[in-house]
Amino acid sequence: MNRRYLALCALGLVVVLTGCLGGGGPSDEELNQNATYDWNTTANGTLWISADSYKSVYRIDNRTHFSVYQRDAFNNRNPLPIRALKFRYPNGTVVNATAFEVNTNDDRTRMKLPNRDGRLAFTAEKNGKSVRTPTFADGSYEVVLPRSTNVGIPLLSRVNPGGYERDRVDGRVHLRWSDADSDTLLVEYYLDRDILIFGGFFGLLLLVAVGGSAYYWRQIRTLEKRREEVGLDVEDEDDPRDQGPPPGMG
Repeated sequence: MNRRYLALCALGLVVVLTGCLGGGGPSDEELNQNATYDWNTTANGTLWISADSYKSVYRIDNRTHFSVYQRDAFNNRNPLPIRALKFRYPNGTVVNATAFEVNTNDDRTRMKLPNRDGRLAFTAEKNGKSVRTPTFADGSYEVVLPRSTNVGIPLLSRVNPGGYERDRVDGRVHLRWSDADSDTLLVEYYLDRDILIFGGFFGLLLLVAVGGSAYYWRQIRTLEKRREEVGLDVEDEDDPRDQGPPPGMG
């Protein structure tokens, strides 16, 4: 296989990866999906997490455009596949994606807003028990976890940035930042029942460790007894080397 063939294969792989990672952006049907949002939030950015997606609401103050993106495994920017796009005017009127101008390029989805002030909302998919998103707005943030979930145990959860406040409202944990001074907001949470599973697993490991230590100690004692039985650890009092010189000598 010559170098030219390898170079062509590498170029083809780059093209394929670029096409896969770049994405085509959300469709009009996705953008106009229906969703219900809680507009009564005081934070500049608020995320409500559910089982397979999360809803975001951002305060818009004197802005004409808003761009969203996500990071891939290589830390490259790609358009965030959003859906159910809506905007709420200061007077309470809510409009859907038809009031926006939405364009997608290789690294982000860019929206021309219907008004310079108000609130922007959209829904995005997530995988597993975590949400990672760039901080598209400066200042305060709030994240609302799903019911029967929590954070706080280091091995089971992770939250970035730190310095947040945590409380439970109507059965859901709320995380609040007065100023999320980070480029990325990361929340990895666990189910309440995971604590029981983790506790049982830790208890099993402890039981195995105790049992192994007891078995090891018994083996040592058995070897010691065998050494005593064959006289390896018994001093021979008649050993001539310990009786001194013969009579008449010395």
